[in-house]
Amino acid sequence: MKDDDGRPESDGPSPRRVSRRAAVIAAAAALAGCLLAELGLTAAGPDAPARTTVSATPTAVPDGRAVAAVLANRTRAVRERDRTAFMATVATAPAAYRDAQGRLFDNLLRLPLASWSETLDRLEPGSAVARVRLSYRLRGFDDAPVVRTRYLTFAPRAGSWTIVGDGSARGLADDGDIFDGGALTVVRGDHTLVVGDGPRLREIARRLDAAVPVVSGVVGTGGDGAGRGRRRTVALVPADARLASALAGPSQDLDRIAAVATVAPTAEGPGADRVVVSPAAFARLNELGRDVVLTHELTHVATGGARDGRTPLWLIEGLADYVGYLRADVSVRSAARELRADVAAGRLPDGLPGRADFDGSSPRLSQSYQEAWLACRMIAERYGEATLVRLYRAAGRMPEDTALRETLGVDRDRLTALWRDYLREELG
Repeated sequence: MKDDDGRPESDGPSPRRVSRRAAVIAAAAALAGCLLAELGLTAAGPDAPARTTVSATPTAVPDGRAVAAVLANRTRAVRERDRTAFMATVATAPAAYRDAQGRLFDNLLRLPLASWSETLDRLEPGSAVARVRLSYRLRGFDDAPVVRTRYLTFAPRAGSWTIVGDGSARGLADDGDIFDGGALTVVRGDHTLVVGDGPRLREIARRLDAAVPVVSGVVGTGGDGAGRGRRRTVALVPADARLASALAGPSQDLDRIAAVATVAPTAEGPGADRVVVSPAAFARLNELGRDVVLTHELTHVATGGARDGRTPLWLIEGLADYVGYLRADVSVRSAARELRADVAAGRLPDGLPGRADFDGSSPRLSQSYQEAWLACRMIAERYGEATLVRLYRAAGRMPEDTALRETLGVDRDRLTALWRDYLREELG
């Protein structure tokens, strides 16, 4: 719900960055009945993603060429939309694994795939587990194929080989992706592709589309650093919180975070931008909060913030919030409620927030975002919005103090003093 001042509000902490166990033992006979494979099945309950982990301990090691042939058949089946051929590659696997593979195939058919392949990376020493390089590209959105690592366990069958599970028995975990969840829905917006099995997909597409001109109006659409020409965005909305966290990255806790911009690894180039939305946290936001959060993350996509390791984090997050709040009908005192309380109690921050202040475990996480936002807001008001963007671009190429001197004509100490005065004026 919205508070009296119309502040974006969540029922929980800050919206930023924002198997069922059943043991199954079966015997699979092959090569004149001389092979026994012991299979263990686990799943994580009714809310788990559709992936099913299967451990297998076969007594034979496949030849790399045989594995490559099975993978080629799977790749061809996806490209030709041949479900029968795809399922033939897991014909002797346990039923739960076959079901999961069937859901995977059905999800792939729903995606606008420009390319898809599974190729052998290597065979794990002394085992029937293959490390597989999965590669795919979404038509119209990915400049290069996204690359994931998967593990598949093979067993012989009538003179050939078939897939019977993953690599979990050897402690090998797959890289998850959105097609590992439940039955996907794909929503196409004017500038966005929203994919998931969670709720609010159309709403998310609508809000992202509405944010595009706001973001472009500030950072531009050119390819010169801050405006990277990214007007087409992929948003992933998995219903399962664990899959959402896996897609967001190991340092992200999407129990507290409504959405986060991240980068999927690709075979070449800088990676594929994604916005991962946590449906539960997103649902706790009011209307204003949803707009601010999605515009914030879209700004990260437009500026390359998720891949930026040089620009100070206060500037990365502050610019994203500056753009996020541009169309928000909310007062500074309301939007910066936590920081206002600190200032009123005489706890004025000594300096701009550092990287550690934006860690999800930080006790002053909300204040850190508010401090960064107001620093960028002050710069835009005092020096102009275009100068704020020039500072952002410069800080990605040179030391922070040099960027400040070249764009604002001040050093960090002077900027800090101006910012502290601004906090007193706005929040005191």
